[in-house]
Amino acid sequence: MEKRALIAVVLSILFFYGYTALFSPPPKETPKPAATATQSQPAQQVAAAPVPAAVPVQSQPAVAARDVSVDTPAYSVTFSTQGGSITRLDLKRYHETAGPGGKNVTLVSEDNPSNFTAGIRAPGFGLDQNAVFIPSADALTVGPGEKKQLSFTWVSPAGITVTKTYSFSGDGYGLEMEYRVANSGSARLSSSVQTIQTYPLVPKVKESRFETFGPATFAQDKLFEDKVKDLESGAKTHATPLWSGFADKYFLSAVLAHEGSIASTTIRKTASGYLENTISSPELSLNPGEGRALAYRLFFGPKDIDVLKAQGNSLERAIDLGWFAMLAKPLLQSLKFFYTYTGNYGIAIIIITVIIKVIFYPLTHSSYKSMKEMQKLQPKMQQLREKYKNDREAMNRAMMELYQTHKVNPVGGCLPMIVQIPVFFALYKALMFSIELRHAPFMLWITDLSAKDPYYVTPIIMGVTMVIQQKMTPSQMDPVQQKMMMALPVVFTFMFLNFPSGLVLYWLVNNVLTIVQQYYINRSITAAEAK
Repeated sequence: MEKRALIAVVLSILFFYGYTALFSPPPKETPKPAATATQSQPAQQVAAAPVPAAVPVQSQPAVAARDVSVDTPAYSVTFSTQGGSITRLDLKRYHETAGPGGKNVTLVSEDNPSNFTAGIRAPGFGLDQNAVFIPSADALTVGPGEKKQLSFTWVSPAGITVTKTYSFSGDGYGLEMEYRVANSGSARLSSSVQTIQTYPLVPKVKESRFETFGPATFAQDKLFEDKVKDLESGAKTHATPLWSGFADKYFLSAVLAHEGSIASTTIRKTASGYLENTISSPELSLNPGEGRALAYRLFFGPKDIDVLKAQGNSLERAIDLGWFAMLAKPLLQSLKFFYTYTGNYGIAIIIITVIIKVIFYPLTHSSYKSMKEMQKLQPKMQQLREKYKNDREAMNRAMMELYQTHKVNPVGGCLPMIVQIPVFFALYKALMFSIELRHAPFMLWITDLSAKDPYYVTPIIMGVTMVIQQKMTPSQMDPVQQKMMMALPVVFTFMFLNFPSGLVLYWLVNNVLTIVQQYYINRSITAAEAK
């Protein structure tokens, strides 16, 4: 739907501003998967930990898994002693629906005991995902400004001790995770430590934020968003990523590397209906009495560009703003800047639209003036077409002489508009995928700028403004072409009916300002000609 919409926008702009001049009859390369084998890195990349006191070689007592809850200002999370993994995580500041009665957004909610998030495996150390750890506390509450830790410990029969420690802060969405592995046995053991993430193949919540969802990995300075359908043919592996996780339109769950703690990540589909992301560390080789530590940062939160940037590791690249990201990011920051003063994202959109129209006014004036001049030449151009209808080469020469005589550029009306297309696309992406607009009210009946207009008032008014704009725009088309172009407002109106109201608001305000500009420019040109 999005690609079709963008194509329609481009075509409409080209038709509006340069149909005759530009009308002529006229892949993304799939990154090669990295080696599927877990890559070994130098031992210096893995932080050395002090060797803990010797632990007797004994197996962990057989106990049933139980839950441990942690509450922070930003989220509440439930851990299982099975793998020290996460069984549920709710964001307190975001809700599934607009209004006071909406339930908290749930980023982790696993109903299958074998599919916990942030689980752990270390085959060479005898640690599988079903191992039960001993927690350091039964519950934890972290207040604003506080920092607290929760640890889970497991001991193998061979003398391997694994301590998994989470560090919480009361001021944000990120949390630290550290594995400390110590060999208290008598033999040298080696293994990669694997962190397991899971995600439901079919999202349980059916709402607009799942328009796009799936794996997201940032490696080799590229964002890889593996499509679910591509996983049908096999797992996808990426080497030495900075981070990897799962994302939907507005939220992200990711594991971030620290000092090379991620050697590779492998994403596959499971038979139980989940996507599984296996995040592997470099190989750890431990002599008797030796210990090592691996550090990570976990993020469960909104795809807010400032929040993501604060996490490090280029996590803000999870917001894919398309080809024109260099323009989209400043526009998104401008949107947030004006919101701090207006307290209303709808008004912030209007302000940005006005500023863009003012910046591009000289180009708009030049374009409109050029189209007016071309319109005056239409009778002479038609005469030349009739005179040289059987000799296209002679007709083209005569046309060029006509343009030179009257000092008219045939593409002058369109080129200034083409310059503005990247700005439009950038703002389109910024508004279409901005979490700032999610559940943000504007005024009157528009209570959610990320949702469609419930009464379709703004798309209909937008369609009317497109008709007015077409009527005011100097045309070089014949009557048949003009009638065809009159269908565009109808097509756009139906296309925008289900678009986010924030995007419709931008387009509507842009049309109104264009009409005002055209009226003013037309009067100034007419006055100049009269003198």
